[in-house]
Amino acid sequence: MLDCPIELIANRGSLILHNFKIMSTAKKILIADDEPDILEILEFNLAAEGYMVVTAKNGDEAIEKAPKFLPDLIILDIMMPGKNGLEVCNQLRRLPAFKNTLIVFLTAMSDDTSEIKGLENGADDYITKPVSPKVLMSKVNALFRRLNKDETPVIKVGDIEIDREKYMVSHKGTDIVLARKEFELLALLASKPGKVFLRNEILNQIWGTEVIVGDRTIDVHIRKIRQKLELDCITTVKGVGYKFEV
Repeated sequence: MLDCPIELIANRGSLILHNFKIMSTAKKILIADDEPDILEILEFNLAAEGYMVVTAKNGDEAIEKAPKFLPDLIILDIMMPGKNGLEVCNQLRRLPAFKNTLIVFLTAMSDDTSEIKGLENGADDYITKPVSPKVLMSKVNALFRRLNKDETPVIKVGDIEIDREKYMVSHKGTDIVLARKEFELLALLASKPGKVFLRNEILNQIWGTEVIVGDRTIDVHIRKIRQKLELDCITTVKGVGYKFEV
C-alpha cells in the first residue's frame, strides 16, 4: 500500500491529466534534415516550446512519417539524401491531407533564385541557415498565429474589413463593391499581410489550373482593387509577385 496522502495523489493525478491535455492539443511538427546536430537542437527547442516533434533524417523518411504523424508544420532541409526537400514538398502537396499544412524550407541556400523556387514549389516560408533557435522559434510561432488568423471568416487589417462568408469589403465603415475575383484576390493577399504571393500561386488559387488567363489578368484586377479602395495597399514585387501592406 502506498504511504502517500490522498491529497497528494489527487494533485499528481490532476497534474498528469493537465499535461495530457496539453500534449493532446499541442501543435505537431515534423523536421527533416540530414544533419543530426541540427535535428537534435531543433527538436529540443521546439519540444521546450510545447510542440510535439518527430524527426526524419532524409526526404524518404519524411514522406513515410508524415501520413502517420499528420503534422501541422513541416520543416524541410532542401539538400538531403534520397528525395530532396523540394521533391518532398511537391509529393506531400499532392495529397489532400497536406494541402493546407504549413511547410517551411530551412536551408543554407540563400540566393533569391532558390527562395523563389522554394515558394513556387508550395512552401509557406523560407529560412536560411545558420539561424538561431530563438529566431526560428519566433518564426514558427508567427506562422501558427498567422494560420489561426486565416481560420477566421473576417479579416481586419488597418481600416479594411473583409468578410469572406458574406463577400463584403468595407474601408472605414464604408462598403466597397468588388467583383467576385477582385474580392477573392484581395482576401487572399490580405490573409497574410507582408507575405509575397507569387504570380503562379495567385493564378492557381484564384483562377485554378484548368482556366487559361492572360499574363496581365492579375495586374488588371489589382489596379481595379486599388482604384475602388482608393488605397495603394498592394505592393508589386518586381519579377516575383504581390504583397498586401497597409
